[in-house]
Amino acid sequence: MRLMMYHNPVMLEESLDSLCINKGGIYVDLTYGGGGHSNGILNILGKKGKLLAFDQDLDAINNKINDDRLLLINQNFKHLKQNLNYYGFNEVDGVLADLGVSSFQFDQPERGFSIRSDSDLDMRMNKNSELTASHILNNYTESSLAQILYDYADLRNSRAIAKHIVNFRIKNCIKSTLQLNKILSPFLAKGFENKTLAKIYQALRIEVNSEIDALKELLCQLPEVVKKGGKISIITYHSIEDRLVKRFIKNGCFDSEPIKDDFGKWNLPFKKSFKFKVPSSKEIKLNNRARSAKLRSATRL
Repeated sequence: MRLMMYHNPVMLEESLDSLCINKGGIYVDLTYGGGGHSNGILNILGKKGKLLAFDQDLDAINNKINDDRLLLINQNFKHLKQNLNYYGFNEVDGVLADLGVSSFQFDQPERGFSIRSDSDLDMRMNKNSELTASHILNNYTESSLAQILYDYADLRNSRAIAKHIVNFRIKNCIKSTLQLNKILSPFLAKGFENKTLAKIYQALRIEVNSEIDALKELLCQLPEVVKKGGKISIITYHSIEDRLVKRFIKNGCFDSEPIKDDFGKWNLPFKKSFKFKVPSSKEIKLNNRARSAKLRSATRL
């Protein structure tokens, strides 16, 4: 296998163990990235096993592992069921998703994901999509900006930040990351500058890539495509997506209570395998970007 490892797979052993991989099974890696998790799955699968992987980033597609058992699909993972049907797979044995941005994407300054590099405010996972962070900052209404910062960054002063951005853009177009950092400086508490900036960049990235909507679409498909006894394992990095995953595993929906059928019974699709797992201190020391990760896993009932 030829693989350019530009992404350190987070909680590799834990996620592979949680899948309880059957050597002849069919598995899906929803976030191929640098191929680290896919490579781990392929190393366990036998000759008759099959792995389907998704990534909307062409850089990831161009880094495909040379293995006949791997089918790499250049699409958003929200199209999971559609592609499984197209390629003739009715059910799969397990699904893995690492919802983080890859180290390679962070380390490419021109992508605009990093708070430390001076670049255009892009943040698109799919370079062919139209919406960019710059467009959001320069065109969204003040109320829309405030809502994004509140929903996706948990910022209580989201209205004040949005107002400040809108006032600035009256005379100046917001184009670069360092320019944005400077604009936000009045809201960056000493000692917590990077933490606040990271939250704001996270909110913009989520909006640019419609990450929450895509995650919801994906989760709703899992009960239909994972066979009984099959596993799902999802690595999250912030509270917004983690709450969605946790609630869906628990209730089979995004409500605080499961939906009952006509007979008043709960028809729950999954049972959690464990509460959740976090990276070891050793892994965090080697890969600081793993520090906020949580692994949740469940079995299809």
